[in-house]
Amino acid sequence: MRSLLDALYNWLTIKIVSDERPDDTAAAETKNLFERILKEDHGIGDIEIKKDDVMYTLHYRKDEEWKKTSFPCELIEVMINQINEEPEKYPNYPK
Repeated sequence: MRSLLDALYNWLTIKIVSDERPDDTAAAETKNLFERILKEDHGIGDIEIKKDDVMYTLHYRKDEEWKKTSFPCELIEVMINQINEEPEKYPNYPK
């Protein structure tokens, strides 16, 4: 994945799903994939997440420097909201 912003967005979106659905191994595996991409392809270290009523803000370490980026909550929560609205379409796949 070439874009750091895309990787952060995808990681955060699936992290929210994985956190809410801890038995969903597909979500956990996908989250782990994006964590590897962030680390190996982009050199991202520690990530801290802060959420308010409007935005998720990520503080992360890249090349020993702390940086931040933000995403609207409604954008990040689209996937989990869709899953919660139509759970029959999104079964958990535990091991």
